[in-house]
Amino acid sequence: MDGEALHSIGELARRTGLTVKTIRSWSDRGIVTPTDRSPAGYRLYGSDAVARVDLVRTLRELGIDLPSIQRVLDQEVSLPDVAAVHAEALVVQIRVLRLRHAVLTVVAERGLSSEETDRMHKLAQLSEAERRSLVDDFLQAVFGGFGADPSFAGVIRTMTPELPDSPDAEQARAWVEWAELSLDADFRAGLRRVAVDHAAERAHIDSTSPHRDFAAIVRDEVAPALAMAVHPASRAAEPVVGALTAHYARILGRPDDVELRRSLLHRLERLNDPRRDRYVRLLAVINGWPVQQGLAPVLDWSVQAVRAQQRDG
Repeated sequence: MDGEALHSIGELARRTGLTVKTIRSWSDRGIVTPTDRSPAGYRLYGSDAVARVDLVRTLRELGIDLPSIQRVLDQEVSLPDVAAVHAEALVVQIRVLRLRHAVLTVVAERGLSSEETDRMHKLAQLSEAERRSLVDDFLQAVFGGFGADPSFAGVIRTMTPELPDSPDAEQARAWVEWAELSLDADFRAGLRRVAVDHAAERAHIDSTSPHRDFAAIVRDEVAPALAMAVHPASRAAEPVVGALTAHYARILGRPDDVELRRSLLHRLERLNDPRRDRYVRLLAVINGWPVQQGLAPVLDWSVQAVRAQQRDG
């Protein structure tokens, strides 16, 4: 090419900021071909080689492999098509990295043992089908046999995690912690007892009539007393306990007596599992729901107040 300035491989390396070894490797593969040779046999490159090398470097920095780059440069496939394939692959890689980061963060913060770390790592690596199987197994352990009761349909929906295809870092971390919690046999058993209690209460109620969850009733009755710092063992707490007892008696269709109040206390104690609040928080993060205020404070207060009145009675 008469009049065109040619560059040695060393000059091309200086102009592009790459090493001579890298350009030589690309040249050997035919990705950046020399325009000519010097009398001594050294490769010489035209001005278009600078732009070509810059493009190849950009694509490599984006993670596109050399065979794919070669096909783009040879016009065997379009750059947008190659970019789409690699972008999709990156989504998967990012997801994996976020889950790994979630595991390492939890391990560091909670000081987990090697066995616990291994278990969490395996939970983070579950496929979509394996995640679904874990969720289904958990829900079956808690709600199995109650599918015919329409009141459980909404409860099950609110207890089901749906990890997005591309979770952010917080969602990835919440999923790993949720998976670990869902495998806790004692936690499962506690939720199962609460579900059994709910089903027993539903048996006393007309299924066609509106029915608030008992935990919601407790929250609504106790929250004002808690906000006013009413001590659970004080006389000011007695009307609140009376309201809870009246609600519970009405639900079960039984009179307010010693046995009913004993049953009420057992019901509150079964509800009062702080892991339930943690479960709900993790679920909200995974599903992108607003994080609700936990029930543990009102349940703690309720248990103490009912116990205090039983002692005084």
